[in-house]
Amino acid sequence: MNRTLQILIAFLVLISCNKEEVNVPTSEDESSTFISAVDISSYPEISNSNPTFYDLKGNQNDFLTILKDNGINTIRVRLWVNPSNEHSGFNEVKQFSKTLKTNGFKVWLTLHYSDTWADPAHQEIPKQWEGTNFSQLKEIVYNYTEQVITELQPDYIQIGNEINHGFLHSYGHISDNFQQFKELMDTAIAAVRTNSNDTEIILHFAGIEGADWFYDQVSILDYDIIGLSYYPIWHGKSLNTLTTAMQDLSSSYDKKIVIAETAYPFTLEWNDWTNNIVGLDEQLILPEYPATTEGQRNFITQIKTLTKELENGIGFCYWGAELIAWKGNQSTEASPWENQALFDFDNKALPVMRAFKIE
Repeated sequence: MNRTLQILIAFLVLISCNKEEVNVPTSEDESSTFISAVDISSYPEISNSNPTFYDLKGNQNDFLTILKDNGINTIRVRLWVNPSNEHSGFNEVKQFSKTLKTNGFKVWLTLHYSDTWADPAHQEIPKQWEGTNFSQLKEIVYNYTEQVITELQPDYIQIGNEINHGFLHSYGHISDNFQQFKELMDTAIAAVRTNSNDTEIILHFAGIEGADWFYDQVSILDYDIIGLSYYPIWHGKSLNTLTTAMQDLSSSYDKKIVIAETAYPFTLEWNDWTNNIVGLDEQLILPEYPATTEGQRNFITQIKTLTKELENGIGFCYWGAELIAWKGNQSTEASPWENQALFDFDNKALPVMRAFKIE
């Protein structure tokens, strides 16, 4: 073989190898697109008490650093319109969003369109928005959403929280007045689309039962991602049923899909005197996932796995990761969730943290 031919063959092999490398997705590519998230909406309030946190090795470390070091890439934060104190209000969330972005996280905002908790049973209109006519309300919704988008610039935004029955009741009740619900949703969505080319819109439903009906109703809306809450205590104890429901929804409506909220206990014990939401064996998936550190880890590992294996699955979010008993172990008005946080009763990171890394 002459020298010229050898050089030509070597050159063609090099081109072929480089081409293959370009087409093969890397774990880094996947980790940048798959949402490995936690909701830590109460952290700004909790941080005021200066708790000390420890990483998986037992070393004292910064709370956000611990999350980042364990593969969490997105932080979900709720936003209330005019809360009774500054917590979860616009100014706090704006500052917190800046801090999160500085630390390299993507930001997922949950707009409750309320002064307090919005969920399937509660969708109360903000006090300052009461007494307006429908046309005025749409203008308020547009301006508010526009301000959020332009000043906070989230990567993901939920238009409402767990809007099984609509939002901004009674104006936007999905069954009682679908046309007004649609117009309010269209208004908020238009504020996002007009002011951002990058923010993705999530519509969020709590649970599995009734989800197909809901997403059929909203199929005429311009949104990007289906978001589901899944807690075994409320939404059933079959992960197979969850998987099937997610696959059916995603394919039926040609949307990406994310588990927007989930959590699991590492114990049924308490660390303060605030009543815990989960505290009984009958609320668990047994025997597969007991209320132990490994049971919690295995549950979230399976949630991650089933989401990754879905054709349009793009991630999951753990709710209440930060909800330690921050007011002390005698408090009757602190955390109802400390046995489901991602830190134990000594504020040390739990083994479940390892489930957030994208491999």
